[in-house]
Amino acid sequence: MRIISLLNKCSNLKSFVYSKDSIEEVKGAEAYVVDIRARKNGLAKCSICDQPMPVYDRQKVSRLFEFVPLWGIKVYFRYRMRRVSCSKCGVKIESIPWAEGKNHLTKPYQIFLAKWARRLSWKETSEAFQTSWENVYRSVKSVVEYGLAKRSLDGITAIGIDEWMYAKGHKYLTLVYQINDGMKRLLFIEDGRTKKALNNCFDQLDAEGRKGIQFVCTDMWKNYLDVIAERIPQALNILDRFHIVQALNKALDKVR
Repeated sequence: MRIISLLNKCSNLKSFVYSKDSIEEVKGAEAYVVDIRARKNGLAKCSICDQPMPVYDRQKVSRLFEFVPLWGIKVYFRYRMRRVSCSKCGVKIESIPWAEGKNHLTKPYQIFLAKWARRLSWKETSEAFQTSWENVYRSVKSVVEYGLAKRSLDGITAIGIDEWMYAKGHKYLTLVYQINDGMKRLLFIEDGRTKKALNNCFDQLDAEGRKGIQFVCTDMWKNYLDVIAERIPQALNILDRFHIVQALNKALDKVR
C-alpha cells in the first residue's frame, strides 16, 4: 500500500489532496515527503475568521510540516501556502487543516508526541522519536490549550483540593480536582498554597458553577478552609482522614 493510500485512510484532508510522495533528503537524513495541493476551484479559508474567501496569491516557497514518522523514517508534508483576500480581515494567510499558524508540526504529530509524553519523560520522548525537547513541549502545550478551550465545567458537584510540594519542599502548588463519580479530572493548578491561589481557582468557575458544588474534600490547611467557607459555603467539607489522624496524634503527643 502506498503512503498516500495510508494517509487518505488515517488523515484525510478536506479540500486538499495528497498529490505525490517521494523519498528525499531533509535536514541531512532521508525522509518521506508528501506533496499537498488544494482541490481545484476550492476557496481558501481566512486564518483569522475561518471563512472561505477568494485566493489572493500563493507563496513562492513551499513549507514543510512534520507528520508522524513511519517505520522510524520522518514524514513531511510539503505545501505552498496561499493568501486570501478576506472582505473582513484583508489579505491574510490561509487556514490549513493539518497545522496551526506558523507551527511546522502537524496536528496529528503533536497529538502523537503529547500521548507519548504521558508515558515517558519529555526528554525520553524526544530521543525516541528523533525530535527536539522543544517540539515535545510545544506539542503538549498545544494539546493542553486545546483541551482547556473545549472542556465543559458544567455539572461539577464534588471537588478535591490538595497541595503539591516540589523543589525539595520549598514550593507548593494548589490543585483542584473534580471527583464526581465517573468523572475524575484535574481542573485547576495555581502557584502557592495561599488564599489567593485557591481564590484564583474558584474565579475560573462562574457563580452557578460554584453554587453547584455540594461536596469538597480537603486537608486541614487553614487557608483552604477559610476560602471554602467564603466561596462555597453550601458545600459539605469532608476532611482528609490522614490529616485528622495526624492532628490527633500530635495532640496526644502534647498531652503525654
